[in-house]
Amino acid sequence: MLEKNYNPKAFEEKIYQKWEKDGDFIPNMKSDKDAFCVVIPPPNVTGYLHMGHALNNTLQDILVRYNRMLGKKVLWQVGTDHAGIATQMVVERSLAEEGIKRHDLGREKFIDKVWEWKAHSGGTITKQLRRLGASIDWNRERFTMDEGLSRAVRKIFVSMFKDGLIYKDKRLVNWDSKFQTAVSDLEVIQKETVGKMYYYRYQIESSNDFVKIATTRPETMFGDTAVAIHPENEKLKHLIGKNAIIPIINKAIPIVGDEHADPEKGTGAVKITPAHDFNDFEVGKRHNLPMVNILNFDGTLNENTPYENMDTQTARVKTIETLTELGLMDEIKDNPMVIPYGDRSNVVIEPLLTDQWFVDAPKMAVEAIRVVEEGEMQFVPKNYEKTYYEWMRNIQPWCISRQLWWGHQVPIWYGPDGKVFCEENLEEAQAEANKHYGKAVELTRDTDVLDTWFSSGLWAFSTLGWPDKSEFLDTFYPTSVLVTAFDIIFFWVARMMMMSMYAMKKVPFKTVYMHGLVRDEKGQKMSKSKGNVVDPIGTIDEYGADALRFFMASMETQGRDVNMSESRIQGYRNFATKLWNASRFCEMNECKVIKGFDETSVKLEINKWIVAKVKQATKEITDNIEAYRFSDSANAVYQFVWGAFCDWYIEMSKPIFYGDNEAEKAETRTTASWVLDRILVILHPFMPFITTELWENLAERDEKLIHHAWPVDEKIDTEALANIDWAIELITSIRSLRSEMNLPAGAKLTIYLKDANAKSLANVKAFEKIICSLARLEKIEAFAGEVSKDMVQNVFKEATILLPLKGVVDFAAERERLNKELLTLNKNLEGYERKLGNSGFVERAPAEVVVEEKRRQTEALESKAKVEEALKRIENL
Repeated sequence: MLEKNYNPKAFEEKIYQKWEKDGDFIPNMKSDKDAFCVVIPPPNVTGYLHMGHALNNTLQDILVRYNRMLGKKVLWQVGTDHAGIATQMVVERSLAEEGIKRHDLGREKFIDKVWEWKAHSGGTITKQLRRLGASIDWNRERFTMDEGLSRAVRKIFVSMFKDGLIYKDKRLVNWDSKFQTAVSDLEVIQKETVGKMYYYRYQIESSNDFVKIATTRPETMFGDTAVAIHPENEKLKHLIGKNAIIPIINKAIPIVGDEHADPEKGTGAVKITPAHDFNDFEVGKRHNLPMVNILNFDGTLNENTPYENMDTQTARVKTIETLTELGLMDEIKDNPMVIPYGDRSNVVIEPLLTDQWFVDAPKMAVEAIRVVEEGEMQFVPKNYEKTYYEWMRNIQPWCISRQLWWGHQVPIWYGPDGKVFCEENLEEAQAEANKHYGKAVELTRDTDVLDTWFSSGLWAFSTLGWPDKSEFLDTFYPTSVLVTAFDIIFFWVARMMMMSMYAMKKVPFKTVYMHGLVRDEKGQKMSKSKGNVVDPIGTIDEYGADALRFFMASMETQGRDVNMSESRIQGYRNFATKLWNASRFCEMNECKVIKGFDETSVKLEINKWIVAKVKQATKEITDNIEAYRFSDSANAVYQFVWGAFCDWYIEMSKPIFYGDNEAEKAETRTTASWVLDRILVILHPFMPFITTELWENLAERDEKLIHHAWPVDEKIDTEALANIDWAIELITSIRSLRSEMNLPAGAKLTIYLKDANAKSLANVKAFEKIICSLARLEKIEAFAGEVSKDMVQNVFKEATILLPLKGVVDFAAERERLNKELLTLNKNLEGYERKLGNSGFVERAPAEVVVEEKRRQTEALESKAKVEEALKRIENL
């Protein structure tokens, strides 16, 4: 017996624990169907579930549960990322509370502390994924620093190094001076600010002439090795080939001709600092300029400047003061600009010239581009293909080294003379070194660790057992689909493609589904600083996981962002309540599943209709899931459950349940039970908890819902659909007419159909009881006489609905009511027009307030049109 009220807290966690305990997420390797595999984008081990995770994992779980019900061998491979810089920061902060610095411990003991932290605190997000209902095979949970994945990292690094695809080079990188490491672009956030543009002059050597420079970072002038001018700059090109003198240090640098200098921007002359600017680095390479580094690793200026060990901001002030004293500072202007900051350190990220390990990404990108061009891997939506090509065809060498302690230490050892030995372990490196030198030598290991994207780039195959051969690798690689947010297409998707094509010679996945970001209700990006972050676990506690999941699915339109809406989530909890109450109605009316029931044998039209309707909905949901149209599939199941089943079928069945015809009652009970079971099946991928709870409580079952077969290739009785659909359209039209005329709900009316064809008249006769009951009619019949003045008319298909109002409506009172309503609406509309016509209000009011005013105006205009139409009807009577 079902509880009276829907209460997800009473069963969600209990159901999940049983799924996990019973091994319901483990792939059925005995299945003769295809394999289906999804690898989870590994969340950081330090992480907590956020709304982006909730969207991403809901979409994955819909696909996983659907394919599992198709009987396939299904694996959802899970794991977490060791998150180098994030994890090291968390552990360092924890140690700092005890007054300990990592250097006090040394590398090995610090790493031991990190593993201790992981054991105690690193599993939060995996617990939260369980709350969401993610049907993951937890037995196969991996961690990017576990032994198997670490071995995969070492093996592929050594292989790529020996193939010339990994090399050491001195290049510009994003440098985080707080953590004193290179960081990836993904770990850099761009902050808008109003800074300063400084205009000053460099004297031309052996001349009284000057060239004017504009820069936002005058303290970097000590690293300038040229001034660039566009070769076609008529005003300045005469200076090309001469030298300019850097003030303060009086150093001569060449003036070069280069198209990087835009004649229309700034002063037309650009200072070139190759060691501290990515564009300047390229100019420096083109002109073979020296690279002068002016920064220490901690972000202070070094010995190549007059301000050694001074921080950049203080050095900037000193530089400006000295330039002013020398009479070379012309002006300082406010300058809107974007400054890069470390997402975790919150310090300014500096381009810095350092020795780092790089992957030859341009070379590796060739195969990764080819397989997409030839259709071996596809993007959904397809427009991301263009983004992928643009990125891959312009890809730069990938800096894979980090100056951290936590992470995969690069398998590189140096001999006494600095010779590099790259092997999977010290023993192999030592053997190679001894062979090379002809004697036993001492080796020193490189202290750098690898970018976390290096290990996660192997995720699609390393988690399945590579480099060993395994049943899972043979069965599930290539994986079926990668579901990921569009913002990491460059960082993760591109790297997985390159690494997988190198190691496996096959694409890592056949499809990449790109979804948008989850934003707040106003469409703004969520961030702690804005205070607009919505906690998914709090939402689950309030409304249940099913409501949150259904919201995510219903809002996921290919390629678009999802705006949070608590009212919508509440609405989907109401949807779950509606299903719960419909199930209780069926239970109370003794609707029971009968084994072997043949749904095609039903005789009553409403039963034929609901059977055909649910099969039609099943096909629509199936087609949309297969095409990754999540919102369309969610909408299809919603419309069927709420509309067809709850609002129409249950209402149409009530006269049967409350009547005396036992044969009709028995057929309707069995049909309702069969359809309710089908609802639980097609809704299960979206709302697994409530569907499982109902499945297990409404009947004795031979199998679990999670493993129940998904229905395919069903014949749909289109004639049965058309007949009741016609009756429903007629009832809806009559209800609308009643509403427009403000007729009392209890008024029993007579309706006539004029000019109806034979098919429509047959339908009226066949469904008269249903139509009269649900439209609250005394009777409905054909009309062939003269239309009297008291009849309201409404077109319905080929016919006209006639509604006599004599004796039903007090025309004078109704006219007075409508005129009063019209007066109020006109007054409101004047107010909306006044507000929205006021440019001051539109410009100064918050955007959401303006949008709300426009919505009210539109609503009032629609209401006004309806009232005027109703008045027109009365005037014509």
